[in-house]
Amino acid sequence: MNSTAPQSPTAPAEPRLTSLSHGGGCGCKIAPGVLSDILKTTTAMPLPPQLLVGIETADDAAVYQLNDEQALIATTDFFMPIVDDAFDFGRIAATNAISDVYAMGGTPIMALALVGMPINVLSTETIGQILAGGAAVCKAAGIPIAGGHTIDSVEPIYGLVALGLVHPKRVKRNADARVGDRLILGKPLGVGILSAALKKEKLGAEGYARMIAVTTQLNTPGPDLAALDGVHAITDVTGFGLAGHGLEVARGANCTVHIDWARVPLIEGVADLAAQGMVTGASGRNWAAYGSQVALAPELSPVDRALLSDPQTSGGLLVSCAPEAVAQVLEIFSRHGFAHATEIGSVSEADADPAGPRMRVR
Repeated sequence: MNSTAPQSPTAPAEPRLTSLSHGGGCGCKIAPGVLSDILKTTTAMPLPPQLLVGIETADDAAVYQLNDEQALIATTDFFMPIVDDAFDFGRIAATNAISDVYAMGGTPIMALALVGMPINVLSTETIGQILAGGAAVCKAAGIPIAGGHTIDSVEPIYGLVALGLVHPKRVKRNADARVGDRLILGKPLGVGILSAALKKEKLGAEGYARMIAVTTQLNTPGPDLAALDGVHAITDVTGFGLAGHGLEVARGANCTVHIDWARVPLIEGVADLAAQGMVTGASGRNWAAYGSQVALAPELSPVDRALLSDPQTSGGLLVSCAPEAVAQVLEIFSRHGFAHATEIGSVSEADADPAGPRMRVR
């Protein structure tokens, strides 16, 4: 079925947005293994004590303590188009960028726009629609776009610098999971699969609508989750997939993450699309980088593996919490309109073998 997703009101000669990018959404991320090699060459700098979260655990944002009551959250995220509708592209990119503030337990306060556009290829109307989509999401989040920067680039690029505030004692890192914790995922998986189908013009209107609903839902439960003593760690699942970001939790806390695959929520229809080969190249690159650290049950299929490593754009929050906090966590997700939030696994002590898997999927 050809895509029946709504298209931007642009001139007929204008190309599809996704045709201008070599990768879309968080699938544009540099592969985990390559990124690790790049970062090894960076020079370590002295860190001030006020820097509560830096790059040490590959967390979602930096956090800098301002005083006894406030810490500043700073993050940035941008990418090439994952959809062809200009307004929707802007919405998705902005939602994704702001998510990192929520993932640290914070409340966003303002944003700066990052804009790179092929101005000789796209009309000013299309570019304006991208920016309007981002502005609409910021309005929904209750924050202004207070500035930004623009360049003329070969591929369309849009995103935000997002800033937020959090109480220093409520910062939720990705590295503070505890043995015995339960894992809860806030959104269903499969955005990368849907984006691959869209690019191949195999995604119908219903599939497109599901994709937009997931990718434009702000992760607003973050601050309420951070207020719970039983919540120990939060991250959001984005370009490295559930397996990649789950492994960051495991490495940071020196533990083993267990995933009950049958309980992991999936966007309706993505398993069938994945079985038809609608898989992004980023999924394979992700698995090549970290697959050796994941122990898969023998009954799991190549499709399951592709979904585990599927890059999520504007994905859900992954919460590690005490067993007695599970009901409260699920209630918070429900109150914020997250109908698919589900307990998907647990945390145990690390394997005795330091070279053993950091994640087990059954």
